[in-house]
This record gives sequence, structure tokens and C-alpha cells, in this order.
Amino acid sequence: MDARLQGRHVLITGAASGIGRATAELFARHGARLALLDRDAAAVREVARQFDAFHAAIDVADEALVRAAVRDAAQAMDDTIDAVVNSAGMAIPAPLADTRLEDWNRVLAVNLTGPFLLCREALPWLRRAEGSTIVNVSSGSALLPVGMAISSYVASKSGLIALTKALASELGPQIRANAVCPGAVDTPLLPDVLRVKAQDPAQSPYALKRIATPEEIAQAILYLTSSESSYVTGTALAVDGGRTFH
Repeated sequence: MDARLQGRHVLITGAASGIGRATAELFARHGARLALLDRDAAAVREVARQFDAFHAAIDVADEALVRAAVRDAAQAMDDTIDAVVNSAGMAIPAPLADTRLEDWNRVLAVNLTGPFLLCREALPWLRRAEGSTIVNVSSGSALLPVGMAISSYVASKSGLIALTKALASELGPQIRANAVCPGAVDTPLLPDVLRVKAQDPAQSPYALKRIATPEEIAQAILYLTSSESSYVTGTALAVDGGRTFH
């Protein structure tokens, strides 16, 4: 296997499970040094142990914890961070009429404020490195909302695309910023009703009639982090089995 990330120093949030974990595993195979962040202390420790990687258990919406974790991650990787992958995310499904303000705020804090904080705190290191990249994991529902009561999630992930485009404009040409917009992915976050519908040939809105594996989304994140995407910035890449192309 080509070591497409040899010499890169990558900070990944949501690294204990799902897309974040698959990204950590794939990046490690491609030679990257890793710093892994997640709320689940035991799980992120177990993942980090596989790669002798720095790890920290944090809430990405906590400014002080993010600042300390980014500083410690940089110190653990020879004072270098040249790539950030914001994969931490959450959803609290509820109809609009039943959505509590505290739940709305929490979803936006994790899915939108968290990536903002990570990017801001990592910026001094990203600016010192060459070819630095940011990849934010948004959602296909930000491109085409699903028929479910998840307005807070859709709003947060749509905002993340806008943040990504703003970062690409502000931080270029030195730093590239892109978003990945997955469709239904086989992770614990996927509601059972979507899991069943996505794989039903008669009902599925997906051209490929199946859900994605976390590894398939990680491959897209690898592309956007590697030099192979050197002329790509400010994009929201749909990796959704054909749900949004129409």
C-alpha cells in the first residue's frame, strides 16, 4: 500500500467509533501520525493503543478542553499538526414542536461549534505547515434533508458546510478546507428506520440500494487530506450512494 500520508500529523475527533475510527485506522495504514479525540475515554484509549497515538477524552464543545487537547496533541506530534478531521457528531431526533432549546443548542454545539473550536485552536500549527488540510464530516441531509424530524441535526450540518466554505476562502491558499457529506452509514448513529429503508429496493432513495460502510467514507476523507486533492478546496463532497444527485 502506498503511504499517502507519510509524514503527516493528523488530529481526528470522534475517533472512537464509526467514521472517525475508520478514518484513524485508514490513515494509520497510510503512514500518518495521529492524535485521537473522543468523549468515550475507554474507547478512544483502545483505538489509540493500536497505533501508539496520542489520545484525549474531551467534549468538543468545551472551549477550554479543546484548547488543552490541541496543545497537548501538537506537543505529542513533534509540535506539528497539518491536518484536522472533524468527525465528532450527534443527533437528538424530535419533531420541531417537541424540540427543546437545550437539545437544539447541544446538537449545534457538538456538530458546528466543535469543529469551529478545533479549527481555531489548531490554526497556529496548520499555518506553520505546508499543504495543511481541514476535512469536516457534514451529512447528505445537509444537501437534501431526509423526511425525518431532525431539524437541529440538518441545521448544524448545513452550517458546517457553510463554515467549511468560509474557511476555504479565508485560509487559502495555504490551507485547504473541504466537507464530506455521507449518506446512510452503518454506524450506531443511523436510525433503524433509515437502515431498513435505504436497503429496500422498492423504497430506497439511494441509487446503489445500500448503506455505506464507515471505511467507504474514510476513503473520501483520505482523498481530501492527501495531496491527490491538491486543487480541491471549499467543496462539499457527497458520498451518498446517489441519494442527492437528482
